[in-house]
Amino acid sequence: MASEPRQGGLARIPWLGRGWRESPTVRLGDRDVPITILRLRQARRMTLRLTPDGSVRISIPTWARSADALAFVRSRADWLAGQLAAQIQPLPIGPGATLRYRGEALVVDWHPEAPRRPLCRDGVLHIGGPTEALAARLRRWLETEARRLLTEDLAHYAAAAEQPAPRLMLSNAQRRWGSCSSKEVIRINWRLIMAPDAVRRSVVAHEVAHLLHFDHSPRFHAALAGLFEGDIAAANLWLKREGRGLYAAFG
Repeated sequence: MASEPRQGGLARIPWLGRGWRESPTVRLGDRDVPITILRLRQARRMTLRLTPDGSVRISIPTWARSADALAFVRSRADWLAGQLAAQIQPLPIGPGATLRYRGEALVVDWHPEAPRRPLCRDGVLHIGGPTEALAARLRRWLETEARRLLTEDLAHYAAAAEQPAPRLMLSNAQRRWGSCSSKEVIRINWRLIMAPDAVRRSVVAHEVAHLLHFDHSPRFHAALAGLFEGDIAAANLWLKREGRGLYAAFG
């Protein structure tokens, strides 16, 4: 059982009746971390997670007591502290930084007289222009490259599936690499441009397979195996192990 943090690290519960609301916190290491309690009609039990911005979010059934929710947070303080410590630390983007592109680590070589448009050559990303806008330009370049390659990937797999190529939209979702809507719009996370090509393409193939089977049935997996030329299990394992690291750059 995890040890409880100091009582002083908790404010009053956020809901005890109409018109009374305060913001609770829990002490994790040397930080007071805010707690958000969400009452969900569909919830059948308490679920706890640390959000990307470093706050604690607990979802509870509508009938549950807020005091019990906070007690549950206290009981999991050590686990939460470990999750907080393991969160991806922001990667500063500037001259000399390392940036991922198609699975390769590129060193950002900035020079004031170099062209503003990035030039990738021999493991180095050459770029010029004002340093204060460097990160924004590099992100725009990555997003442009993502759209170019993902458009090619989508056309390839749609043709293989004998389906019209859906409309492509780039996403920056925190918990999904891709999605396929019933309107045949496929969204792919632009950060996959930083992953190896096979990993990026596996996500596109996955979403195209949903055009054939809008579920995860055996027929879907058979269609995906027929579309994707690589090792699906290896691509999924890479995303599980390395995927969060793609969020270190550019927030």
